[in-house]
Amino acid sequence: MQTDTQPSKQPALSAREALDCEILYLLEHEPGITQRELARRMGVSLGRANYCLRALAGKGWLKMGRFRQSENKAGYAYVLTPGGIAERARLAGGFLARKRAEYEYLQAQIARLERQVDGE
Repeated sequence: MQTDTQPSKQPALSAREALDCEILYLLEHEPGITQRELARRMGVSLGRANYCLRALAGKGWLKMGRFRQSENKAGYAYVLTPGGIAERARLAGGFLARKRAEYEYLQAQIARLERQVDGE
């Protein structure tokens, strides 16, 4: 049971899970995004973005393929696999549950503080 003095004990996403969730979200909505742009939006180095993409592909959550007809032969297309979509949904669900618990906690704290101020 949650009180108005302590937030719910929701398990936090690790930094890596949060990064994976954000990468999967971006790739789902922009499959043609470049690694450089992905790195810029994520606030990580290009090497880190490449490492994360390869790790997600290694887990089977992402397929990477070159466009043969593209003028930019180094360009990749990123496609989430059904497993990648499911993982992104799982991570997003956990994030949403935590943020709702934090919101409820803050509402309770605000109500308590308002009572204290009104009582003075």
